[in-house]
Parts: sequence; C-alpha cells; structure tokens
Amino acid sequence: MRTLLKILGLTAALATASVAQSAEPAAKPTIVLVHGAFADASGWNGVVAKLSQDGYPVVAAANPLRALKSDAESLSALIRSIGGSVVLVGHSYGGEVITEAAKGQGNVVALVYVAGFLPDAGESALSLSGKFPGSTLAHALAPVVLQDGDEDFYIQPAKFHAQFAADAPAATAALMAATQRPVTGRALSDMATAPTWKQLPSYVIYGTADRNIPAEAERFMADRAKARKTVAVEGGSHALMVSHPGEIVALIEEAASAR
Repeated sequence: MRTLLKILGLTAALATASVAQSAEPAAKPTIVLVHGAFADASGWNGVVAKLSQDGYPVVAAANPLRALKSDAESLSALIRSIGGSVVLVGHSYGGEVITEAAKGQGNVVALVYVAGFLPDAGESALSLSGKFPGSTLAHALAPVVLQDGDEDFYIQPAKFHAQFAADAPAATAALMAATQRPVTGRALSDMATAPTWKQLPSYVIYGTADRNIPAEAERFMADRAKARKTVAVEGGSHALMVSHPGEIVALIEEAASAR
C-alpha cells in the first residue's frame, strides 16, 4: 500500500511540474540594434535602457560601415551566436544591413526600421535617398580620401545638429558629432540583394522632418513593404533613437510580442 501511495505521489508531482512548466511565459526575443552612418552604438542608449527595464535581452551591435556585404556578414555572425528568436532593428543605413543579414536566419522573427532603408534588390542608400526631393545631406558632408581610393564621409560638425539631430539638445548633438562614425562611399552605393522584408513582418518609424532620408521616401518604402505598422513622428529628425526612444521602444515591443 505504501509503495502504491509513493507511486501515486510521484505521478502527481510530475504532473504538477509539467503544468507549471507549460504555464511559464515564452522567453522574450533578443533585440539586436544596428546603428547607421554618422552614429555609433551608444546612440541606442536610451532605447537599451527602456528595453532592458522591460526584461528584453538587448545587443547594440557595432556596424563597420565599410561595405554592405561585409557589414551584413558581420551582423549575420552575431545573429547566429544568439540562442532563441531575434528582432532586428536598423537605423538609416543599418536598415539595409539588417535586411541583408536576415537572409537564411531562421531565428529572426521581425524587422524594425528606425528612419531606415528598406531596399529592394538592386537599390542602394544613395538611390533611395535621392528617389524623392528633400534630403540636404550631400551639402553637409565632409569627405576623407582613403588609401584604396574610396572615401569616408562625415557630417561637418557645425552642420550636424541641424542635419542629423535637430530635435535633440544642442549639447547632445555636439557629442554625437564628435563621436560620429564615418561611412564609405562604397557602402552607400552598394546594391541590396536580399529584400527579406518580403517574407518577414516589418515595422517602420520615421520623422516627418528628417533631413537625411525624406519622409516621402520613408512612406514609399513602408507602403511597398506592407509594413504591419508605420509610425510618423511629427517634427522628428533623423536621430529618432536619441530624441524619441519611447516611441521606438513601443514599436519594437509590439513587433516582439506579435509572433
């Protein structure tokens, strides 16, 4: 009799444990943030703080800004090292990089574009930013000739605030200008090959006062991709991750929970 009771007790305990395990919430996806040109990973600090507070694992990746293929390969290697699902978030040129890097990555569940490019095959950052009028970036750039004949492009420090981050405090914009990462002409002109937004759910947020990528271009790309949600931040600059982290986090978390 005692043996039977022990068996019944063990069976009940196992059943209880099974129910408890099935009741556990699914693990939250890792949010991988990819900066674009004229920025670095620290630009995501406000977004990282809010996502971390909400329990999301976050990685703010270093984007080399050298060439689209190699930049995407670098990000792909990072994605493969992450266990579990991943939401990719790309700002500006980083949007091109996440689009390419998502190809063949079974754990990527959504793409979020923050004032970012959603290129189709054969399109580049240059072709998309010039598709509609409104960008003043070309007049704000300062080129540095490289040994291989390519050029690194910076935004002139005196023009950085108005061009890149008009809705951020002047002191913040000054720090961003001093720490900006240059992008090569090759990276800006490289053509996309893998429009993964055609298979993966995409989400878009952009500023209506963006001087790098015209708002009309952002609307065009979001509509073409049939984005699940598009948010236009009235008066928002190109540096939305700095000036509007709350709106960006809300969109990322919506993308992460919509699986």
